[in-house]
Amino acid sequence: MKFSFLFLAIIFINTTCLSQIAKPVVNPSLNKLKMMEDSLAKLSQKIIDGETLEERNSANEAFIKTLNTAINIPYSYSYPFDSLKTVSVLKSPDKNFKIFSWSVADTGGTYHFYGTIQMNREKETPLFPLVDYSNKIANPKDTITNNQKWYGAVYYKIIPVYAAKPYYILLGLKGNNLRTTKKVIEVLSFRNEKPEFGRGIFEGKGKNTKRIIFEYTHDAVMLLRFEQEKSLIVFDHLSPPDAKFKNQPETYGPDLSYDGFQLKNGKWYFTENLDMRNVPDNHDIEYHDPKKQEEFDKPAEKKQ
Repeated sequence: MKFSFLFLAIIFINTTCLSQIAKPVVNPSLNKLKMMEDSLAKLSQKIIDGETLEERNSANEAFIKTLNTAINIPYSYSYPFDSLKTVSVLKSPDKNFKIFSWSVADTGGTYHFYGTIQMNREKETPLFPLVDYSNKIANPKDTITNNQKWYGAVYYKIIPVYAAKPYYILLGLKGNNLRTTKKVIEVLSFRNEKPEFGRGIFEGKGKNTKRIIFEYTHDAVMLLRFEQEKSLIVFDHLSPPDAKFKNQPETYGPDLSYDGFQLKNGKWYFTENLDMRNVPDNHDIEYHDPKKQEEFDKPAEKKQ
């Protein structure tokens, strides 16, 4: 009798444990986020595929509302949103914030940029919408701005700098018009828990600038990347085909030489003619115009 009772008890305990294991834990927040992500993926594709500006703007407005709802859901900071192929979603390496950025094609080959910063906090998740102010900033290389007056771009790299006053370097692509493309080295810091863009940390040729902007022919592809082991931002040297075109950025392109900014004591110092024999070729860029995404996807995957 004792043996039978013990045998039945073991079966009961095992059955109970198995039934508990078999029941998956349902996370309501995760389910909501998955649903929201599906909607966001469809809307983000409409932003790219919309034939008219009205269709693209309508999809963008719906995307912004849906995104704001999604990132206010608990645990959204940890959610990857990795199905958003035409929207850049980056987490800072120190897990301090997440930044979303994307663009909408206007008429005439120009772009308008959108984004938001989501802070990683335990009790709340402060959000800072990024309002593109590019066309109203008279001297963007020497202007400090905030999230309401943002020099818009689609970011593809965050580099934390642990200086006396910590900040982050953002590398971004800034489609410009039918004639030229721009890339930017931006600086993001937080003053009183609010984002600030631009800081006088770039030294070169006797000048100090607050952000670096490259402009070159729309037909070219420019290398701009961070070499972590060397604490170096390396980029193609851009030049015109002839000195008489020096004031025409639409003629500028890579000339097979490299320049860079070297990090020293919290500042970045310009250096010319780098010996970068192992630097990938000019086609290795980390974010592409969504219209050309399929063209670049395979090469980009090989070089990551």
